[in-house]
Amino acid sequence: MKLDTRAMRHLASEDWRVLTAVEMGSKNHEIVPTPLIEKLSRLRGGANGVHRSISALAKVGLIARVKEAKYDGYRLTYGGLDYLALHTYSSRKEVYSVGDRIGVGKESDIMLVADHNNVQRVLKIHRLGRISFRSVKSNRDYLKNRQGGSWMYLSRLAAMKEYAFMTALLEEGLPVPTPIAQSRHTIVMSLIDAFPLRQISSVPDPASLYGEVISLLLRLAKHGLIHGDYNEFNILIKENKSLDESGEETITLEPIVIDFPQMVSMEHQNAEMYFDRDVNCIKRFFSRRFGFTSDEPGPFFKDAKKTVGKDGAKRLDATVEASGFTKKMLKDLEAAIKEKAGSKEEQASPHSGGESEVDDETEDGDSDDSDEGNLGEGDSHTDEGVGADGSSIPGESDPDSLGKPISQLAL
Repeated sequence: MKLDTRAMRHLASEDWRVLTAVEMGSKNHEIVPTPLIEKLSRLRGGANGVHRSISALAKVGLIARVKEAKYDGYRLTYGGLDYLALHTYSSRKEVYSVGDRIGVGKESDIMLVADHNNVQRVLKIHRLGRISFRSVKSNRDYLKNRQGGSWMYLSRLAAMKEYAFMTALLEEGLPVPTPIAQSRHTIVMSLIDAFPLRQISSVPDPASLYGEVISLLLRLAKHGLIHGDYNEFNILIKENKSLDESGEETITLEPIVIDFPQMVSMEHQNAEMYFDRDVNCIKRFFSRRFGFTSDEPGPFFKDAKKTVGKDGAKRLDATVEASGFTKKMLKDLEAAIKEKAGSKEEQASPHSGGESEVDDETEDGDSDDSDEGNLGEGDSHTDEGVGADGSSIPGESDPDSLGKPISQLAL
C-alpha cells in the first residue's frame, strides 16, 4: 500500500486515542471488541464519542470491521499503524513533512521525508504481511498470544533489528546510513547521496570496486556478522571527490551497505550457507554486469571465522543482543521469515495441487472481506513498484502529500 497522509489533518485528539486503543487491543485480539476499545480509549464522551471516532477512522481505512465476525469489533490496518508511527515522529519533531515514495522493496516501502529544518531523510516502513499460514500448526512460539497482532509484531521486530544493527555498525565506523529514530514498524535514517549498485552500468576499475565490496563483507564477518542478503540491491555506491597532489580532482567509489533485517551471527547454525551465498551473489553480479572475475578464490567462511573478534574488533552480534533485541526476538523473526518462504514455495510448486494453504489476505495485512475505506485504490504493495525478481524500483510520487508538514496535517 502507498502511504497517504491526507486524512491526518482531519483526525482529532479523540481519534488518535481510539486508534491507539485499537493498536493496544490488537496485541491479543485478531478483532478488537468494541467494548474493549471503549475501555482502553477512556474518552470523556463515553461510548458515543468512541463510536464517532471509530466511524471516522474506518472511513479512511485506518481500522476495519471484518464481515461475518463472531462479535462486533475492529482490527488495525497497516494504514492505521503507519499513521501512529508518523504521529509519534511528529510529536518528537523527528519528521515534519512527507514526500515521494522513492522505492518499494519485497517487504518494505521507502519514503522521502524531511525534518523541521527541511533536512531530507528516509523513512523505511516494514511490511512483512500478516503471517497466518493454515498449513503450519507447530513451532508457533513467535505468535503465542499474538495471533491478532502477528503482522504488527513481526514488522516491529524487523524494524527494531534493523535499527539496532545500523546503530552498532555505525558506532564501529562501518559505512551505513545514520539511524535517527525508530517507531513501531518504521525507521527514520539519513538520506545517502548514492546509487544502488544494480543501477550502475560501468565503472572505471571493476577490480578495485569488487575488492572494496568484498572487503566490506569481511569487515562485517570480523565483527561477527553476516549480512544475509548482500547483493547489488542492498549496496549503494557513493562517489567521493578529492584533490590529488597535483590539484586534480579524483573520484573514489565507496560501497555503503543497507537493509539489515536478515542479518545473522557468524555463530548461526546456517552461517556458512549465508556467507557463501553473499559471496556468490557479488561474484555473479560483477561477472554478469562488468565482465570481471576475480583470480583469487574465496573468500571462504572457515577463513573469515578465524578473524572474528581479532585486532580489537567488537562482536556486534553480542552488542545487538545487549541493546534489547533478544535471542527470543531474533528466533521469532527468523522463524516467521522461514515459514513464510516455505509456504510461498509450496504455493509455487506444481505438485502442491488443490487450494492454497495460505490465508487469502493481501500483503498489507488487509483481508478482502473487510469493510474499510481504500486509501489508495488499485494500489497493491506486492504488484506496484516491484520487479519480477522482487527487487525495489522507484515508486510513483504522490503530489497531494509531497512536502506537506505532518504537524499541519495532524492539527
